[in-house]
Formats: sequence, structure tokens, C-alpha cells
Amino acid sequence: MSVDANRVGEGGMSWMRICADDVTPVPWRNGGGQTRELLAWPQVNDWKLRISVADIDRDGPFSAFPGVDRWFGVLSGAGVELLGARRRPGDGLVQFAGEEAPHCQLIQGPTRDFNAMHRRGAGRFRVQPADRPVIPHEIDWFGLFTERGGLLIHGARAVPMAPHTLAWCEAPAAQSCVFDDGDSHGPAWWLLWSAE
Repeated sequence: MSVDANRVGEGGMSWMRICADDVTPVPWRNGGGQTRELLAWPQVNDWKLRISVADIDRDGPFSAFPGVDRWFGVLSGAGVELLGARRRPGDGLVQFAGEEAPHCQLIQGPTRDFNAMHRRGAGRFRVQPADRPVIPHEIDWFGLFTERGGLLIHGARAVPMAPHTLAWCEAPAAQSCVFDDGDSHGPAWWLLWSAE
């Protein structure tokens, strides 16, 4: 884990939470933006999963991450031109290989974006919209990111989530998970990893 996080839970399973607004941003070397790293798991220097929120301030190429698969989505702002298409808030996530290091062009002003990275060959990682319940069956790591906040309900446990928050747990119980965001309908995604 890269930074301190809040723990919610009882018994043998706990949910951890971290809000991007509580993380100190790290400026990019090229000066084009900054990143708030929410999680580098299982270890900062040898991660299989890396989840972050980035603020893009100007046009430029993505950093290259050989051997890594990436998921990218616009959370706020007018959006970006990336991989031959316009990406706006609410469009969902686009997946691409980290080797591609595609050029990113702002449509109209800065954006805030969600990023998930998974080291290729290090288990199986899936991302899916949190608009439907999911049961984390045979999953070793399970997470949820929400842009506008809400309530994560896992079995009999309820985990309140502030905007821009990542919640996760290891070895989750195979019980139904529901995300209730009230009427906000902001971007939110289930994140599922298994060792395979």
C-alpha cells in the first residue's frame, strides 16, 4: 500500500478506503500534470496493481509501461482525444497496452482521470461498471472506485464512500456486493483480481 488508508470491517476481513483528495499529488516529470497514487499492491516497488487519479494539464504522450495493461477513464473536465477517439466523462474506460504510450490531447482545458494498471502475466484483472451487483467468487483482491461517492454494501456490511474514493479488501467473502450511489450516477467500477 502506498499511503495510509482507513480500515472498515470486523472479523477476518476488512475493507480499506482511501480518498484521492487526501493524497498528496506528485507532479509528472514532463510537467503535463500530476498523479495521486491510491494504491500500489501488494508492494509499492513490486506491484501487480496500481490505481491512481491523475490531473492532465496539457497535451502530451502517456508514459510507457512495458508489460503493463492499462485502463483509463475521464472523471471530469471536457475530455481528451486518445487512441483515435474522444473520451468524455461517462464514456466508460478504455483499455490499452502500456507499451503504446499514446498521445493525449485535451479537448478544452484540464481533466481529472482514473487510471488502473495491471502487470501482464501477474494473475487476472478485470474492471467492470458498478451499476450491477457482483459476487466476488474465487477472487483474491476486490475493489471499488467511485467518482461521486455512495454506499458499498457487501453482505451485511455497509461501507460509506466519499467522492474520489477507492475501497478494497483481500480474500473477500463470496457475498453479493452492491454499490448504491443514490441519484448521482457518477462513474464507478468494480476491480477484481485473482492469482490464477
